[in-house]
Amino acid sequence: MPDRRAAIEAFLKAAGWDGADHTPLAGDASFRRYERVRKNGGRAMLMDAPPEHEDVRPFLSIARHLTGLGLSAPEILAEDTEHGFLLLEDLGEDTYTRMLANGADEEALYALATDVLIDLHRKDGMPENLPPYDDTKLLEEACLLTDWYWPAVMGREMTADARDAYVAAWQSLFPRVQAQPATLVLRDYHVDNLMWLPQRDGVARCGLLDFQDAVAGAAAYDLMSLLEDARRDIDEGLIGRMMEHYLAAFPDLDSDDFEAVFAILGAQRHAKVIGIFTRLCVRDGKPVYLEHIPRVWRLLERSCQHPVLAPVAAWLDHHVPKDKRGIPPCPAAT
Repeated sequence: MPDRRAAIEAFLKAAGWDGADHTPLAGDASFRRYERVRKNGGRAMLMDAPPEHEDVRPFLSIARHLTGLGLSAPEILAEDTEHGFLLLEDLGEDTYTRMLANGADEEALYALATDVLIDLHRKDGMPENLPPYDDTKLLEEACLLTDWYWPAVMGREMTADARDAYVAAWQSLFPRVQAQPATLVLRDYHVDNLMWLPQRDGVARCGLLDFQDAVAGAAAYDLMSLLEDARRDIDEGLIGRMMEHYLAAFPDLDSDDFEAVFAILGAQRHAKVIGIFTRLCVRDGKPVYLEHIPRVWRLLERSCQHPVLAPVAAWLDHHVPKDKRGIPPCPAAT
């Protein structure tokens, strides 16, 4: 789009980066695009977030909040909120995903990421105007399974009675989630969005990306997002050790209640992700995420083994047969 490219160049010129070399980075599931820019030996990251689809102001607020707490979110080098352009500190290429693929110490990386959450939750600070992760939002996300995945695998729309029963099952669980003290929840806290920064000290060695959808919610959410990853299998022993490590940092926390909320939020996220990955293919023509759905179904089934999830587990057993829990048919995938 020539007009947007011209606007990008004008933004970079105003920031002192005119004439920089550009290297596009791989896209993700959002409308945002990223480019690495280089000039005179320096590097930065350009975020291009079209304002009709994205609002960069939440990213700015959370980034500044995190750096103010001593955590390693990217420094903001320049901003144009009206047009959706940000110039960010380049934290490098060593994502947790890349480090793990190259044989890095899995235990150490996950322990560091867990320590970041411990540090964040101990400080218990939240930026102003942080939206709550309320029942409406939790339910809207959980219903992505019924509204996108279920019709794709069944070939028809779900009846109103069946959907109402699904909603009721979730609504019976959410009061337990909302009883938890609210803290900053980054929402997409997993290895694709974490960076290894060995030149820094302590928890700052873990760089943080993709937190613009942060909310005020239960502390268990980000730990669950880290340990029940839609894109990566994680050994159950490691999951247990990281859970113990986190709980040991908060001796006054009711561990049984925390684990129940962890299971509820895990099931809710997995239902959401199954729906999102289906929607990305059916609506947006992005089939690449379908390969992860069988793993996410295994995670959802594991979450549903917790007794607190009995209402959701019963609904799934009745409405989604085992042979329908897999990759849905999608025209874009053929």
